[in-house]
Amino acid sequence: MFDLLWLVVALPALGAIVLLVGGPLARGAMDKWGHWIGTAAAAASFVLSLVLFIALLGRGEEERQIGQHLFTWFESGSLEVGMDLLYDQLSALFLLLITGVGTLIHVYSIGYMEHDARRRRFFGYLNLFVAAMLTVVLAGNFVVLFLGWEGVGLASYLLIGFWQHKPTAAAAAKKAFVMNRVGDIGLSLGIALLMATFGTTDFGRVSEMTSEATSGTMTAIGLLLLLAACAKSAQVPLQGWLLDAMEGPTPVSALIHAATMVTAGVYLVVRSNFVFEYSEVAQTAVVVVAVVTLLFGAVIGCAKDDIKRVLAGSTMSQIGYMMLAAGLGPVGYPFAIFHLLTHGFFKANMFLGAGSVMHGMNDEVDMRRYGALAKVMPITFITFAMGYLAIIGFPLFSGFWSKDKIIESALAENLFVGLLALLGAGITGYYMTRLMLMTFFGPTRANGTGVRWADDAHPHESPSVMTGPLVALAALSVLGGVLLLGNWIVDWLTPVTGHAEHHEPPLPAIVITMIIVAVVALGVAAAWFLVGKRDVPRVAPRDVSWATRAARADLYGDAVNDAVVVRPTGALTRGLATFDRRGVDGVVEGSAAAAGGLSQTMRKAQNGFVRSYALSILGGALVVVLALLAVNLG
Repeated sequence: MFDLLWLVVALPALGAIVLLVGGPLARGAMDKWGHWIGTAAAAASFVLSLVLFIALLGRGEEERQIGQHLFTWFESGSLEVGMDLLYDQLSALFLLLITGVGTLIHVYSIGYMEHDARRRRFFGYLNLFVAAMLTVVLAGNFVVLFLGWEGVGLASYLLIGFWQHKPTAAAAAKKAFVMNRVGDIGLSLGIALLMATFGTTDFGRVSEMTSEATSGTMTAIGLLLLLAACAKSAQVPLQGWLLDAMEGPTPVSALIHAATMVTAGVYLVVRSNFVFEYSEVAQTAVVVVAVVTLLFGAVIGCAKDDIKRVLAGSTMSQIGYMMLAAGLGPVGYPFAIFHLLTHGFFKANMFLGAGSVMHGMNDEVDMRRYGALAKVMPITFITFAMGYLAIIGFPLFSGFWSKDKIIESALAENLFVGLLALLGAGITGYYMTRLMLMTFFGPTRANGTGVRWADDAHPHESPSVMTGPLVALAALSVLGGVLLLGNWIVDWLTPVTGHAEHHEPPLPAIVITMIIVAVVALGVAAAWFLVGKRDVPRVAPRDVSWATRAARADLYGDAVNDAVVVRPTGALTRGLATFDRRGVDGVVEGSAAAAGGLSQTMRKAQNGFVRSYALSILGGALVVVLALLAVNLG
């Protein structure tokens, strides 16, 4: 059975090839059936992943790490890199998330992209995205992981800019591509340092040899891997691309935020746990980045009126929680993955729910023009509400179990960090309640009168091909917490992530849970009094606080990047170009000009008269004779 592991990646990869390469050869048939081919490829990969997971459950703990060597990719001296796959407890969970949620997004896209003329290409890109992410999580060494890592970057570029006729979409795709290249430099340098230090990039062999490296080397590797993770998972300071990525079709947003791309950074840190555990500096850096980002994204989400950008800020914040757990070491690794899984369920649910709202509102994304949609879109409302309750940590919903465990662990390891994580939970309660109130409750505001929706918007429930995946994801948003029953997910991942005794929290677990729920309730209440009981302005007011202006400007992340990186780099580039043009080219062109001028002068002596040449020869001969006589006489 495990010999078929490679098929998990090959099926969506084949779907992408058929749709993108074979499509132009059979355009009529592919345009008609391409979306079904893409969906079937993703679904087949999910079924195979499920079968493999069941087979893995039937094995003993010591037999659950399965490697598959496909072929030798390249070798140089003693270094040999194979196209190797690794299937263990960690990758098994990721396979189910990527293929399961990915398949639901494919099904949803059948309805969402129904009238798009390039739907076949869109599904080809979706298949490519899934195949690339599967390569990341199944890689047996860092080089194969890098292959999938770059594939994810390419697919995200193609999908974010899918509607490239929109200048904003084209710019967003370019921004995502460039910012992710910064992280890719970190990953490539980290892999190079691994090669130089250990002579291998295989996860298992590097893990066994880490004690042979110096702490400085492990810190350098850890920080380089963290740089890569920051770019893919939109963590500060490389978070700027994520909000702009909302310019892509909504299913793309769901795929990026729930099952692929932004989860890759968390996976990299957890998979590379043997690196971070040997460097306290690198682990601390992960925690600092995570805490800053979880608050950064939450604050941004409070001020946005674009429903997708609120959810994008939320993703930054929730990924920050996962990174925080990963930065806590073996104590937090299982909870990082646990929250990653539950977040995949409820965030895909809410992004697809946002797409359903847009579908019924003529692609309107401004929540100030929504209101009272709960009545006309009941399925979308109920399923979205399940995701909302999960993300704020309402008792017994999936996020309640996963995020609370992260906050509890953080409080036990570092009180200050834990309190900041608790603050983030309260802000989450505020901005998500604000979103719910502005979208589904209150008076209708689509035409700006508060009386009825605009003539070009006729709110209606989405077709069953779109609401079906919403129902499935809503159920997972509610039931995802079962993974913690009997401490199952911790015991399941311990052979991969290791075990460590955690510190005792400052208060009993039940008291901490009650405090977290109370803080979230305060956030919900604040949203009710500040938004629910007030009239929502139809346009953004100008007389807002500096904090609101900063949040609407993404806390000036782009301005900082522009001032710190873009402008200095541009000035350096222009300076080098000037030096090249006037310095290097000046020397080269000046030498050529000097040689040309000298030749022009010397050619005047070449007048073409034989008598002149004879006289020159005679003069030269006399000079030689006189010189010889002078030497002999001397």
